[in-house]
Amino acid sequence: MSGAARFALDPAVIAGGAVEAVWLAAHAATWPLGLLGGRGRGATPAYRVEHLPPVQRGLIVSDVEAAGTPILLVHGIVSNRSVFTLLRRGLTRRGFTNVFAMNYTTVSTDVRAAAASLAEEVERVVEETGFERIHVIGHSLGGLIGRYYVTRLGGDARVHTLVTLGTPHEGTWAAYAVPTRLMQQMRPGSGLLRELARPARGCRTRFISYWSDSDEAVLPQRSAALRHPDLRSSNVRLHGAGHLTLPMMRDVVHGISTALAFLDTDGATVTSGVLLLARDE
Repeated sequence: MSGAARFALDPAVIAGGAVEAVWLAAHAATWPLGLLGGRGRGATPAYRVEHLPPVQRGLIVSDVEAAGTPILLVHGIVSNRSVFTLLRRGLTRRGFTNVFAMNYTTVSTDVRAAAASLAEEVERVVEETGFERIHVIGHSLGGLIGRYYVTRLGGDARVHTLVTLGTPHEGTWAAYAVPTRLMQQMRPGSGLLRELARPARGCRTRFISYWSDSDEAVLPQRSAALRHPDLRSSNVRLHGAGHLTLPMMRDVVHGISTALAFLDTDGATVTSGVLLLARDE
């Protein structure tokens, strides 16, 4: 049996495909709500914690700054902030008090224009919360937009950590299916990706990239790993997870929560007993 056949018959891959189909249907059903729902707002600091669940209480007690540092969620193409429903809820339940999600138009925009819009949204969050630096989590195209903002528009001054989920950092063959400007930018070797590959010396942002060996939207799948000599990045490989499933996985929510709660600006753990992020070189 060939390697491709063994992979296709892997129980984890089969189960992942079924889960992806379920999440696709669920996302289609909640998509209209993502257009109506609010972007989120900062929560009032919790000076009393006895009423909170143990996990949430633990984060606030151990590190008030980590709990309050804003998190901005940026969706991908043909989507909206509803894709982050479970991730947003998971982060909030783990003690993060300022979780925001933005919408942007993906049909008529390009990565550079969307990155400029992201810069404006980041400034609004900074002004509203009083925090000078925030975290950004981008799914698919959203991660590429976040990376452009951080490395090309000076966003590293504002973004402490950029987490990408299934982002085509090195492009995707699937982008050849639709002849739009935006899709052209996501093709391997495009002008935009060559620009992102340029030096980014002194970048202060820490990068965490989740990628799956079963991602049907990023081809080849390893293109979703971030490899750049000037960027401090950790690549986390997942097995059997579909593209849409990534922001909804419990392991992803847990990994992001741990990273944002217990890692300092240099990417080292500051709490004993917390495991370092798994690196996938």
